[in-house]
Amino acid sequence: MSPTQTLFHDALLDGNAPVPDGLSDGQGRAAGRRFDVYRNNVAVSLTEALEVGFPAIRSLIGPENFKKISGLFLRQKPPSTPMIMQYGTEFPAFLEQFAPLLHLRYLGDVARLEQAQREAYHAADRAPVEAGEIERLSPDLMAQARLELAPALRVLRSPWPVHGIWRYACQDGAPKPAAVAEDVVITRPEFDPVIKVLPPGGAVFLNALRDAHNLTEAAEAALGEAPGFDLAEILGLLLAGQAITAVISPKEQST
Repeated sequence: MSPTQTLFHDALLDGNAPVPDGLSDGQGRAAGRRFDVYRNNVAVSLTEALEVGFPAIRSLIGPENFKKISGLFLRQKPPSTPMIMQYGTEFPAFLEQFAPLLHLRYLGDVARLEQAQREAYHAADRAPVEAGEIERLSPDLMAQARLELAPALRVLRSPWPVHGIWRYACQDGAPKPAAVAEDVVITRPEFDPVIKVLPPGGAVFLNALRDAHNLTEAAEAALGEAPGFDLAEILGLLLAGQAITAVISPKEQST
């Protein structure tokens, strides 16, 4: 980026910065007020993108605080892509490091949950397997099979009741969250993402599957963390969420 481009970029994102020298309108007059209008429109658009992407955060800290924080964020973390739907990937980390909000330590993970929803919504489509495809496998083949998971699937592990906080912020009448850690999975069985709290060991199991471990290996990893891990329960959750897109047999794994 040239010095002129840098000056323009910085002025565009800082409402207190002077209008860069040399800018003019279509009739050769100083840009002045026109630049201010354009600058305001850019800030409003980016703030609205954050409001749409992070409604729980907006609810938790209040609309006015959200606008102020968004203004600081967009100056420090301007868009890196022309796709505005992707703007805000760095917002969770920003919230965790923002001094006035350090007492609300759960905000970063709530924002990660909302970002994961956005990612799941825009993820590629992949046809799910039928339940019968799994049921037809013999126990031995099933134990050694690998499961391919849908591109939309997201897993979030948190020391906070992240799903409970998100639901309390976004859903009228939702109960206050209990003070427990929650692991969450996001699937997209239809058009919109669905958020579910994972049972104990579920996050370890899913992460192992994503690392190309077979069912036995993934289940053993889950049992290592949660002796009561229920394989049937998690497979039912995946099938209901249309999150299994292929069953890869041992023979297919070796080819």
